[in-house]
Amino acid sequence: MKHPEDEDRADHVALIQAEWRRERPDLDVSPQAVIGRLHRLAARLTAELTLVYQRYGLGEGEFDVLAALRRAGAPYERAPGELAAHTMVTTGAMTKRIDRLERAGLVTRRTAEDDRRARVVALTDAGLRLIDEAFTAHMRNEHRLLAHLGPEEAAALQALLTAWQRRLDGTGPERPAL
Repeated sequence: MKHPEDEDRADHVALIQAEWRRERPDLDVSPQAVIGRLHRLAARLTAELTLVYQRYGLGEGEFDVLAALRRAGAPYERAPGELAAHTMVTTGAMTKRIDRLERAGLVTRRTAEDDRRARVVALTDAGLRLIDEAFTAHMRNEHRLLAHLGPEEAAALQALLTAWQRRLDGTGPERPAL
């Protein structure tokens, strides 16, 4: 039979909290119960997700660029600044990603038809095939990871995370009074 103490010992965040409570009893360390676990979970999920990208010869950034181009719909192209906005990186970082993808033959750059000063990045046929395969594997992997929760748990977590993100971003309603 498992004892609650055994679970606490296996829970790294609980151990850290206990140490801080001992060392700094004057501070409320309760936020670590959520933030610490989310931080550790995010690192674990990123590691699990990037394993799939690597099987297709992609890093996380390259996968994001190809996915943003694929989501654009035919003819699967976007301006570099638009790609940067869709993947939340600087234009300098985007240029490096596009350079790598272009060298791999997965994207092309061309001058925009409506503005000779503007550039457009587009998926090649090889890029389209690769992102379709990689995204299919990515979705299988996300389903596998989320299968550790029941449907009701996943829906509740989605709602909580969405509400929290919107409030942090200043786009959601205030927290209800208790």
